[in-house]
Amino acid sequence: MAQAEKTAAHSAATTQNGGANVVSLGPRDILQGRLEIQGDLKIAGNVEGDLKASGDVTIDSGATIQASIEGSNVSVRGQVTGNVSAKKRLTLGGSGHLNGDVKVARLTVEDGATLNGNVTMQAEKA
Repeated sequence: MAQAEKTAAHSAATTQNGGANVVSLGPRDILQGRLEIQGDLKIAGNVEGDLKASGDVTIDSGATIQASIEGSNVSVRGQVTGNVSAKKRLTLGGSGHLNGDVKVARLTVEDGATLNGNVTMQAEKA
């Protein structure tokens, strides 16, 4: 019986980036503290603390974030104050404002976006 439970848990963990696990915080949601998830994270509300996702992190234009952010691909269209680490790519959308240091493999900054901080480029991580 224990072996069957172990196999089922392992199968669920391997589908984390296949769109199976997405956590969304709406425009009226507030998070204070640390959130670490296996999957993708979409934020339209307010966050203070730390965010870590094994998948992609999307910050909508109405979001206000005061947190460090870690993710595979990170997209910022809202207000972020804190350091960002993206294993693959950081995209700053035209409405995005980022105040903090950045560690990325690839960086895209659209017209109208602002970035205040140090940028460290590193090899893409799997």
